[in-house]
Amino acid sequence: MSTAEIEAGSLAELAQAEAACTRCPLYLHATQVVPGEGHRQARMMVVGEQPGDKEDLAGRPFVGPAGQLFDQILAEAGIPRGQVFVTNAVKHFKFAPRGKRRLHRRPNAGEIDRCKWWLGQELKLVAPAVLVAMGATAVRSLLGRPATISSLRGEIRRLEGGMPMIVTIHPSWLLRIRDAAERETGRRRFRADLKRGWGLVGG
Repeated sequence: MSTAEIEAGSLAELAQAEAACTRCPLYLHATQVVPGEGHRQARMMVVGEQPGDKEDLAGRPFVGPAGQLFDQILAEAGIPRGQVFVTNAVKHFKFAPRGKRRLHRRPNAGEIDRCKWWLGQELKLVAPAVLVAMGATAVRSLLGRPATISSLRGEIRRLEGGMPMIVTIHPSWLLRIRDAAERETGRRRFRADLKRGWGLVGG
């Protein structure tokens, strides 16, 4: 076991270990690792896909446009932000350079699987009551196999050990919808998914 795989006793120790991670090549080009963030005893853990450009530069998850939209909808759903731990299935930004821009690229199965170690450590430390998986990469990491959002959405899934999981879209999908009515429908459904997850916190 490498020094980057030693089980941490705190989130701060875990973040230090993540910063030394070389488990897959993504660390070579990313600015920095982006560890999960939130209260150690958060009741709900939300797992996104990977850091974006803004997150890579800031070293914090969910600070870009999709993260800001997530925070807005979380507030609309009446979910206390301080009781939610946010993280990503993959901790380094994967991108393709296009001039001065860095275009998001989807992590492959090997990258997702190699990074699952860190997500597992976060789950042990935080021990949430419920998980919300946003996007196919998060689902792939948590289930250990590929699955479509449409096939799992609207159900309560139970992971090994019995932890309930809600599957939903990633908020970045909402940002790509051009039709206003369709976007509002998607927003309402996403908000309902978050509320469904929060409703399981005390269950």
